[in-house]
Amino acid sequence: MDTQCIGFDTSNYTTSAAVFGSGTAENRGKLLTVPEGALGLRQSDALFQHVKRLHLMVEQLRSDGVIGQIAAVGASTRPREVEGSYMPCFLVGEGEGRALASALGVPFYPCSHQQGHVAAAAWSAGREDLLDQPHLAWHLSGGTTELLRVEPEGHTVRAEVVGGTADIAAGQLIDRTGVLLGLPFPAGKALDALYPEADSTGFFRVKLNDLTFSLSGMENQVKGLAEKGEKPANIARFTIDTIMNVLLRATQEAQKRWPGLPVLCSGGVASNRQIRDAMEKICGAVFAQPQYATDNAMGVAILTHRALERRVPW
Repeated sequence: MDTQCIGFDTSNYTTSAAVFGSGTAENRGKLLTVPEGALGLRQSDALFQHVKRLHLMVEQLRSDGVIGQIAAVGASTRPREVEGSYMPCFLVGEGEGRALASALGVPFYPCSHQQGHVAAAAWSAGREDLLDQPHLAWHLSGGTTELLRVEPEGHTVRAEVVGGTADIAAGQLIDRTGVLLGLPFPAGKALDALYPEADSTGFFRVKLNDLTFSLSGMENQVKGLAEKGEKPANIARFTIDTIMNVLLRATQEAQKRWPGLPVLCSGGVASNRQIRDAMEKICGAVFAQPQYATDNAMGVAILTHRALERRVPW
C-alpha cells in the first residue's frame, strides 16, 4: 500500500509534525521558548506555545512540497502507554490531529510519546525490524530516564519499565548543571561542547539497586564543584561521565538478565556523543540518528503508517 501519513507530537519542549510514506520521511520541529535562567515551562505555557506553533510546522511541510495525499493522521496523546499517564500539552496535537482526520475523512491513530520515540529511533537507526521483535530500550530525555523491555503489540509496541532513575531524569541533571553554569536551556549540546575541554576525568559512582538508580544526589556534587571554583568543562565532564557510567552498568546488568536482546537508545540525552560512543562500543547498543533522538513526530507518523497498512480499526 503506497500511502502517506502525518503525525503530530506536542511534547513538553518541542512542537513537531512529520510526514511518512510514499517515499517521503520529513519532520519539522521547533523547541519551545524557555525564559533565560529557567529550568522549564509550566504546562499552561507549553500548551499555549504549541497552539501557536503546530500549524506553522504543517505549513512548513506544505510549502516544502512534502505533503501529498494524506491517508491517515496520528498524534501522541500522552507520555507513556500506561494507565494514568497524562500531560496537558499533548492535548494540542491530539485535538488538531482528530480535527484534521475528521475533515479529511481518514483514520486517526493515537499513540504515546514514548512509543513514538522507540519507533523513530528504530527507523532512523536502520532497525525498523526491532518494532516486530522483543528488545531493550533506553528512553533518555529531559523528563524520562527509563530502561524498557519492549515487545511488539499489533502495529506498535508495548514497553515495560524495568529500570532507570528513581527520581530526577538524566536530562534534568544535565539541564540543571547547564543552568548552574549559565548555559542555555536545554543544556545538552552546550555540555557536550564543553566536554573535550576538560582536564579532569573524575566521576561519581552512582549506586545501582537492581536496575534502578538515583541521580538527585548528583546535584549536590555539581553544586559543590561549582562553589569550589571548578572550571565549567570539568563540571560538564563530571556530569556526563557519571551518567554514562551508571547507564553502562545498568545496561550490562539487563543484558545478563535478558541475554541476546538488542539495545535501542532514544531521547535527547541519547544524542550525547560520549554516551553514544561508550554504549555502542561496550554494550552494542544502536542509536537513533541525532535529529531523531530528540523529541520529534516521525515515530508517530511511522506508527500511523503501520496502523494503516495493517488495517487497524479506528
